[in-house]
Amino acid sequence: MLELLLWPFIAGLVLTAIHAYFGLHVLARGVIFVDLSLAQVAALGLTIAILAGHPVHSEASYWYALLFAVGGAVVFAIARPYEQALPQEALIGIVYAVSTALGVIVLDRAPLGAEHIKQLLIGSIITVSRQDVGVLALIYSSIGVLHFLCRRQLMHASFQGQAAAARGGAFLWDVLFYVSFALVVTSSVRIAGVLLVFSYLIVPAALAGLLASGFALRLLLACALGWLLTGLGLYASWTWDLPTGPAIVSTFGAAVALVVLGRAATRLTRRRLALAASGVAVFTALPLVSFPHLEQPWLDALGDVAPVFDTAFLDAGERALRVEAIESIAQARAELTRLRALDQDVRWGKATMDADRAERLRQYLAGKSEISAGDQLVLRHLRGVARERQRLALGLPLLLAGAYGLYRLLWPSATS
Repeated sequence: MLELLLWPFIAGLVLTAIHAYFGLHVLARGVIFVDLSLAQVAALGLTIAILAGHPVHSEASYWYALLFAVGGAVVFAIARPYEQALPQEALIGIVYAVSTALGVIVLDRAPLGAEHIKQLLIGSIITVSRQDVGVLALIYSSIGVLHFLCRRQLMHASFQGQAAAARGGAFLWDVLFYVSFALVVTSSVRIAGVLLVFSYLIVPAALAGLLASGFALRLLLACALGWLLTGLGLYASWTWDLPTGPAIVSTFGAAVALVVLGRAATRLTRRRLALAASGVAVFTALPLVSFPHLEQPWLDALGDVAPVFDTAFLDAGERALRVEAIESIAQARAELTRLRALDQDVRWGKATMDADRAERLRQYLAGKSEISAGDQLVLRHLRGVARERQRLALGLPLLLAGAYGLYRLLWPSATS
């Protein structure tokens, strides 16, 4: 595990540091989606390089992407003084939409166009090498030194906003900011993909803005959060065999949800808490009362943790059938795991087996999988039977209690 995830984790550390810094500037400028837009412009250059016959990870493709991204960066810098006539977020959206459309048109003419689009979105950070990380660190440290030397002017251009742009002195600093940002985005997207790069840019900076004040403190906190969430995302990817980039993005999203919910909880008054509880009761009970055979995630979770929530609504014969199906699924899962490992060893030459036995093994695996799927259907049927009986026993009282709570809280004068 450590050998596989070491360099992706180090790459995440490098990506976090530079993107957290740029993220604070982007939030101050109010151009939240500029990263996505520049990444899509770079992707357009990359698709043209692919159509021209250059490999995706070739130097020629990189320079195509960088040239297009720099062009987009200059456009954003030129348009900033005209913010009132043409808001930058509108221009960013236009550039993103047009670049995406042109990219799809170009990739439609290229072989494996769908695979290239997927690669641009999710990247391949799990395959990053020591050399890739070294190149990124060199590029980003050079940009960091340049920004440190020009920090006063760049901070003024970002944090003084429209006032700095209107005075005209910020144009060259805007060009420097956007061009260096384009270089960072182009280099990052090749490894991490559009979605992960956007998460590195916005999420740590936004969370730091919620939790701290002052640029330096926010930058340190954003880096720490980005590093922690990268490690958690990589661990989740390894543990549950998930695509690495989407797993890290999902971890960032979960962190945002936890922080927002935590801050909201600290501001809840007793009345707001009661109102939220009543609303949740109505929201969860109404689907059960109206459509008991639909998926009920909250009841499914309760049934997984405490099976009595399901078995209490089944008769003796149904409970026995449920136990039998669960035992059969557990046995089939253990056997399938063992036989699939054997099948993989045969396929990769780690074990020997004659062709006839190998074919019988594959047929047995297919049949066993179908039997296990049949047991799963039995469990789903029994859960549906339980839900039908829970409609009145659980759903209706919960719905009435929630509705009454909302009525008392929203119209207190009617009950006085």
